[in-house]
Amino acid sequence: MNLLRLTAIARKEFIQIRRDPRSLLMAIAIPMLLLSAFGFALTLDVDKVPLVVWDRSGSDASREFISRFSGSRYFSYKQAISDYPSLERAIDTREALAALVIPYDFAQRVKSGRSVSVQFIADASDSNTATLATSYATAVATGYSQSISIDYALRTLGRKLTPPLDVRTRVWFNPELSSRNYIIPGLIAVIMTIIAALLTSLTVAREWERGTMEQLIATPIKGPELIIGKMVPYFVIGLFDVTVAVVMGKYVFGVPLRGSVPLLFVMASVFLVGSLGVGMLMSVVTKSQLVASQMAMVLTFLPVFLLSGFSFPIANMPTVLQYLTYVVPARYFVSLLKGIYLKGVGLDVLASEAVLLLVFAIVTLALANLLFKKKLE
Repeated sequence: MNLLRLTAIARKEFIQIRRDPRSLLMAIAIPMLLLSAFGFALTLDVDKVPLVVWDRSGSDASREFISRFSGSRYFSYKQAISDYPSLERAIDTREALAALVIPYDFAQRVKSGRSVSVQFIADASDSNTATLATSYATAVATGYSQSISIDYALRTLGRKLTPPLDVRTRVWFNPELSSRNYIIPGLIAVIMTIIAALLTSLTVAREWERGTMEQLIATPIKGPELIIGKMVPYFVIGLFDVTVAVVMGKYVFGVPLRGSVPLLFVMASVFLVGSLGVGMLMSVVTKSQLVASQMAMVLTFLPVFLLSGFSFPIANMPTVLQYLTYVVPARYFVSLLKGIYLKGVGLDVLASEAVLLLVFAIVTLALANLLFKKKLE
């Protein structure tokens, strides 16, 4: 491989990018736009669930129980209602996503130490929100029930009731339980895959469509020199995009970066080479910018978004799809990013993911070089 010829191809591609401001804008502005849009709009946190209450008891005890909900950050008390039609209308219009119905004998039963049934209704048209809201309501009711039991025992037995089990939870790596802290690292993988594959998918195909490939074929440039030379400018742009994403993640979204920054960029470089190789492979095979760009979107965006563990936990997927995720390189890169960002671990823990990413980069580059034919057909 001749370094001078490779540098000449890279310089030619840099000039091509400079003369095409749309490609440069797409390479720099789109990652920032995607990161901002997903970072601010995409959240899996469920809090401030709109709640309406039908308090049929109207007692001090029921008001104290309601205060447990209104004082929680998970619920937002909207209004009091007086009948089921009003409750149904509030949920139908999505004015409320949950409703609490307290029976008329609530206070009497609580004071006498008897059990009392309280109805909690959740709008399950959004199943995720309904599931979490129901869990939050159960936790609030359990806490209130325990306090009532302790007070009742103190009144009747003259001593404080000690719960038999004292569970003290501690959340590691993401104590705020903020979905943004693991969404932003995953977004880096999504953005890198889309941009890298989309940009390089146009490079070789552009030469064929413009008729300039004949001139390149007539030169002594070898296939690997052409492939790697065309990838160099997009590799530089990709690293710039990674830098922007890391800076925005830390200073705009406040995502902690506990691990090694050099390791993060080394792994990003390996994954970037593989993603660029995928785009180059599509460009070599199709020889059409339109077809190559469409293939890049279908074969990169969908697998990365759906099968990498970024959007949905892999363990919750059907068994067939779980096996399919093993051939999606972004699965390993997302795991690396979360490990470096949130856990602060290194290659002693993430060695297998790093090796698989390296294999991915080598295989895609080898295939692109193997399938590129320096001749007219």
